[in-house]
Amino acid sequence: MAHVGIIMGSTSDWETMRHAADVLDALGVDHETRVVSAHRTPQRLYDYASGAAARGIRVIIAGAGGAAHLPGMAASMTHLPVLGVPVESKALNGMDSLLSIVQMPGGIPVGTLAIGKAGATNAGLLAAAILALGDAGLEARLKAWRQAQTDGVADAPQ
Repeated sequence: MAHVGIIMGSTSDWETMRHAADVLDALGVDHETRVVSAHRTPQRLYDYASGAAARGIRVIIAGAGGAAHLPGMAASMTHLPVLGVPVESKALNGMDSLLSIVQMPGGIPVGTLAIGKAGATNAGLLAAAILALGDAGLEARLKAWRQAQTDGVADAPQ
């Protein structure tokens, strides 16, 4: 059973969103990935978001570019935490996506991450941290991952 759902507005968003999946894979967190467009597949979005909790999903990571309605619309249809990843757009370098996701009205929260790869990576880590609150094994793997990151930083330039 997947505990994290990674959704994106189009297949072209996978280049960014795969970084969330990579982190979850490295931490041993079960996840699923789906293309769910807020504008082109609204029924698919409704079915996915409204049924996610019943299927065992605990956190949704939603990546979208441009108007970036996917994270907010998903959040409006579920009580689960939704983490929004602004996908870098060609027109405005992802600023349009960022502003669309971060400007949610009070009452419908979306945790908004950085634009692009860094945001997707951090969304995977944040989803794992949320799940680790109730999973000691995942907590230990997350701590080990962070320690390995720390240990990988050189003491001096080479």
